[in-house]
Amino acid sequence: MNRMIGLMTFWCLSFLVSLPGFTQENSRDAQSEVQRGSGFGRGPRAGRGPEGGPGFGRGRGMRNGQRHGVEENGAGGNGPTAEQVGHDDRHDADHEVFQFLLQNHEAIRRTVKELPAGVETVTESDDPKIAEAIQEHVEWMEYRIEETNPIRMRDPLFAEIFRHTDKIKMVHENTDKGVRVTETSDDAYVVKLIQAHAKAVSGFVERGFAEAMKNHPVPEKSGDAAVGEKQTFEATTPVIDGVGKVVRLPHAVQQPKVGAKLLVDLTSGAEPGKLNPGLEKVAKYLNIYAGAGELPTEVQIAVVLHGGATLAVLNSDAYVAKFGTETNPNLELMHQLHEAGVDLYVCGQSLIASGAKPDEVVVFVDTAVSALTAVVNLQSDGFAYIPVSR
Repeated sequence: MNRMIGLMTFWCLSFLVSLPGFTQENSRDAQSEVQRGSGFGRGPRAGRGPEGGPGFGRGRGMRNGQRHGVEENGAGGNGPTAEQVGHDDRHDADHEVFQFLLQNHEAIRRTVKELPAGVETVTESDDPKIAEAIQEHVEWMEYRIEETNPIRMRDPLFAEIFRHTDKIKMVHENTDKGVRVTETSDDAYVVKLIQAHAKAVSGFVERGFAEAMKNHPVPEKSGDAAVGEKQTFEATTPVIDGVGKVVRLPHAVQQPKVGAKLLVDLTSGAEPGKLNPGLEKVAKYLNIYAGAGELPTEVQIAVVLHGGATLAVLNSDAYVAKFGTETNPNLELMHQLHEAGVDLYVCGQSLIASGAKPDEVVVFVDTAVSALTAVVNLQSDGFAYIPVSR
């Protein structure tokens, strides 16, 4: 009986292994499909990478399953934003070809003819390997335009190009030594983008990596004040007037988050009679959250003064008696910070060690048992630690 069961089991396993798609190789392919998602269609022609590297031709292409953030998530329904784009299967190969062309930019020549609706460009090299790399690069860039598969999305100009791919017509023709490209659009603004992109690519050919390190600006859009208006980077002080200047950067990354909590550990001192520069930094932090980002953002700030900063908290009479000055130059700014919601603490241990007393501390500053306990307690309450020693 046991023998009969064993024979039947062996026969079933043999039958399953003989079925198509049950090999270990196919199993791995199936697992990869699950991880990558659907959308591996026919790619452009079979080609070879620079230096005789592997080609990327008819096989796993970049069909709909490889598109990232298109239409539903893209800006204005035209394409993805930089945050929504991941690497597709072709990304590393395109990057390799692009690096190869940058390394050999001096062996490339390029002409650009501006057309009423776009540009006509010819990019060539006398080196067959470079010429082939140019052709491969252009073919895949045309495919990326057609499929809205973005690349180089950190560059503002390239990101904007990929937001308008539905309005771009790109046609290329291989020459004996490279490629001729005609890129046009019926949209006047997109024509500007195409022509700006052509100039950027000419910069790559002329300067190589030096140009590739740059961010390329987006052309102005006629009739759109939000886009057409150039940012002047004017410094402002939205909370503490005249102190801690900031510049508004509404489109930069790492915008101020609502509910942030900052613990400023201030240990720097200043010459008697002069404003402590660490307090100016606190004013700057307030101004950053109030006016440097896209929108004003609430923030909690606590300042712990000790070390060289300890005696900045003395009331005017105590400070004058201690240093022989006319007044305490720190009081006005500290009062402004207090009025803006900043909590101010001084280390009681440092205060006594400096020959001062808690009753000599200005009324809007609280005396803590120590800087140590204040810092530990505030961090346990979720405050991010920011040391300021100078």
